[in-house]
Amino acid sequence: MKTIKTTMLLVMMLIACITYSQKKNGTIYVEHPAINAVEAMTQAFVSGDSGKVASYLADDFKAYNGVSINPNDKGQNKESFSNAAKEWNDALDYFSISRSPGAYPDALEYKDDNQKDVIWVQTWEDMKGVHKKTGVKINQPMHRLFVVNKNNKIQTIFTYGNANIGSEISQSFTDRKNGTIYNHHDNINTVRKVMYAFENEDLDKAYTYYDENAKFLDSSSPTFESTSFADQKETDKKIFEKYDITSIDMVGYPDYLHYEMGDARVVQSWWNINLVRKADKKAIVLPIHYQMDFNEEGKITSETAYYNPKLLD
Repeated sequence: MKTIKTTMLLVMMLIACITYSQKKNGTIYVEHPAINAVEAMTQAFVSGDSGKVASYLADDFKAYNGVSINPNDKGQNKESFSNAAKEWNDALDYFSISRSPGAYPDALEYKDDNQKDVIWVQTWEDMKGVHKKTGVKINQPMHRLFVVNKNNKIQTIFTYGNANIGSEISQSFTDRKNGTIYNHHDNINTVRKVMYAFENEDLDKAYTYYDENAKFLDSSSPTFESTSFADQKETDKKIFEKYDITSIDMVGYPDYLHYEMGDARVVQSWWNINLVRKADKKAIVLPIHYQMDFNEEGKITSETAYYNPKLLD
């Protein structure tokens, strides 16, 4: 009993300590002139009005990339940031910056002495557009922190966003090779062996060309989710129960693409599968496109089939 009382006393003391350790450090506003200034500046930026953007900025304004790892980042000054409004507007079609769904800005007024003359505004926004030169689509969330001074001028901006889209735009200004295309390769040979093994109903041989953890995707699937090797074998079994394959004919020629990025190895091929439905002896020609991924050992690790399932009705 004494142990229980001691434990309860300690818990109550801990709760009391937690409660009394709380301390307010300011006020959060959902409506504030600083928020109005931030959102008005943002829309002026989107419209490309550099002069209007500048009117919302303090003379000592600086803008920083919040995810930069450069310890010597000097930031972007008022003139540079303002001019960027026209540059962005000229570079993008359908340019917009708007509140993210369900989000709204906050204005934070801190009690600290070194913060008494400023308001911090934090926003969650979606930036959208299409780059005119490269066609790269921009559709990304963005978080920003603004420091607004007592004159309701924006003094500082910290922007947190995804730099990958900017990198894609930069890289798209010049031609760049990304690997090699082969019209003859051992992986192409493997695809032919697989298809003709199926033509001859030699499933055991066909399956030897696949990795044991291979995944399969079917364009007729409503969710387009992959299935396992075991599931695919069951699917193949059902196909052969319903249809006879009279021939599988290659259309054109396969391509083997060995990508530099990601070291991906893909064979894409086109076929006409000639079937006879057992139920009514109806002849069916099924055009089908395969994309097969290979590993370094030359085994198929994934297979995606594109075809019109209505042809089988």
